[in-house]
Amino acid sequence: MSLAKSPKVFRPTGFGSTSIFSRCYSQQQHKVPARLSQPLPKGTWDSHMHVVDPVRYKLAADAKYKPHAHTLEDAKTFYSQFGIHNMVLVQPSIYGNDNSCMLDALKELTPRHGRAIVGLDPHTIDEATLRHWHKLGVRGARVNLVSVGREVTESELRSELHAYARILKPLDWVLQLYIPLKLATPLENIVPDLGLKVCIDHFGWPTMPDPYHPTQAILPYKMPGFESLVTLLQKRTWVKLSAPYRLSKDPDMRDMDPIGQELIKEAKDRVVYATDWPHTRFDGVDSVPFIERCFEWCGNDPELVEKLFRDNAEELWDASPA
Repeated sequence: MSLAKSPKVFRPTGFGSTSIFSRCYSQQQHKVPARLSQPLPKGTWDSHMHVVDPVRYKLAADAKYKPHAHTLEDAKTFYSQFGIHNMVLVQPSIYGNDNSCMLDALKELTPRHGRAIVGLDPHTIDEATLRHWHKLGVRGARVNLVSVGREVTESELRSELHAYARILKPLDWVLQLYIPLKLATPLENIVPDLGLKVCIDHFGWPTMPDPYHPTQAILPYKMPGFESLVTLLQKRTWVKLSAPYRLSKDPDMRDMDPIGQELIKEAKDRVVYATDWPHTRFDGVDSVPFIERCFEWCGNDPELVEKLFRDNAEELWDASPA
C-alpha cells in the first residue's frame, strides 16, 4: 500500500452531532425494553457498557459531559430484562485514566461474569498494577480518539499503539480502539506488527450519509476504511456491533443493514455484540430493536447468533464458557 510522504492528519468525525436518536430519547432514562422475539443465547456477553457515578467518583477535569449516575445495580436491572449476566465494563472518557468507579464495579461482578477495559498511560503504568488488575478481570486497555476529538498522523498512531502493545502483550490483553473508520486504512500496516488482539468499537465508527433516504443505496465498500476493516478482521482483530444510534441517521436503523450484514458475512468469528449501556447522552434507548436487527443480520441462524452474542466474546475476552 502506497502512502503519502507528508504526514496525514486523521480527524475524528461524527462526534457531538445530534442524531434523530438523541432528539427522541435525550430526556428518558432506563426505559424498560420490549420483549424479544427469541431469547438470547445462554451465557451472552455484552461486550461494551459503562458504569458512572459522578457523585461518588469525581469526573476528570476535562470531561466533555456530565452524565447522570448509572450504577452497576442499574445495569443489573437493565440486563435482567434480557437474561444477560456477563458484561465488559469499558472505561469512559469522562474519567480519564482514573478507573476507580469501573474497577469497584468489576470487583462486585467478579471475573466469572465481568471483564474490564481500562484507561491508562502506557509510559507510566507499572507491572504490579497491571497484574493486580488482571486478577480482577481486566483484559484490555482503550485508546479513545473519537470522544476527545484527537487528531493523529499515521506515524503518531503507530508510535502510540506500539507503546500500548509493549505492556499489553505479556498479559495477552486486548487493545481496544475507538477511532474513525478511515483510520482502518493505516491500521492495516500497523496491526500486524503489534502481536496482540485488537478490538474496534462501534462498527468501526463509519460516517453515515445524512440525511438518510430509503431509496439511497448504502455501499459499505465506498466508505473510506471499510475494506481495510474487513481485511483486518481476517486475523486478530474483532469489531463490536454496538451503539448504532450514535451512527444511524434513520430511526429504524435501515442504513446500518448493509454494514452489519457484511461484517457478519465476512467475519463471523470476529464480531461481538454490545449494548453501549447506559447510552450516555442518548438516555432511554430501547435495546430490543437493535438486538432484533442482529438476529436478522445473522439470518436467524442459531450458530451465527451464538457466535455474535457469546462464543466470539469468550475468545476475545479470555472468558470461560458459561
